[in-house]
Amino acid sequence: MQLVLASTSRYRRALLGRLGIPFSVADPQLAEGARPGEAPEGTARRLAEAKSLAVAHRYRDALIIGCDQVAVGSGEVLGKPGTRENAVRQLRALSGSEAVFYTAVCVHNTSVGTSRIRVVPCRVTFRRFDDGTIDRYLAREQPYDCAGSAKAEGLGIALIAKMEGDDPSALVGLPLIALVDLLQEQGLNVL
Repeated sequence: MQLVLASTSRYRRALLGRLGIPFSVADPQLAEGARPGEAPEGTARRLAEAKSLAVAHRYRDALIIGCDQVAVGSGEVLGKPGTRENAVRQLRALSGSEAVFYTAVCVHNTSVGTSRIRVVPCRVTFRRFDDGTIDRYLAREQPYDCAGSAKAEGLGIALIAKMEGDDPSALVGLPLIALVDLLQEQGLNVL
C-alpha cells in the first residue's frame, strides 16, 4: 500500500522520514480551528482525521496519515504565533508555567474506509525567562510556525525545564511510537 502524509509541515516530513519507508506528501488544504466548546484534545483528534480524509479521495489502496497538534497553556489555546508579537505574548505567558500539547495522529486506510486515531499528550514545564531571553531566542530561531512559540527540537529546548509524555516526537508534531502502532495494525511493519 502507498503511504501518504496529509501535511505540508517540514517537521512532520522529517519525523516520518526517520522511519525509512517511502511516502508521498499531499496538502489537505483544510481550514484549522476549534469548534465552540470543543476540548483541545477533541480538536486535535477531529482535525487529524479531517486532514487524512481530505486527501483520501485521491488515493486507492493507501494509508493516509493526518496529524494535528493543539497546545494549551496559561488558560488558553496556543496556536502557531505567526508573528513576532504573538510569539512574545505566548512566551511571556509560558514563562515559569506549564502547557500541555495534544498531538493526534490518524491513519486512514482507503482500501476499507476506516480510520484509527491516537492522541498523545505531552506536558511541558517552562523555565522562568525574561524579555531579554525571549528576544534573543526569537532572533535566533524565529519559531512563528510552531504552537507555543518554542521548538523543542531546536534552541527552544533551552526554554524548557521538563517534559512528560510517552513519545518525545509527539511534541514536534508527529507521535512516531503511536504511528508505528497504527501502521502495524494496518499490516505495515516498518522494520
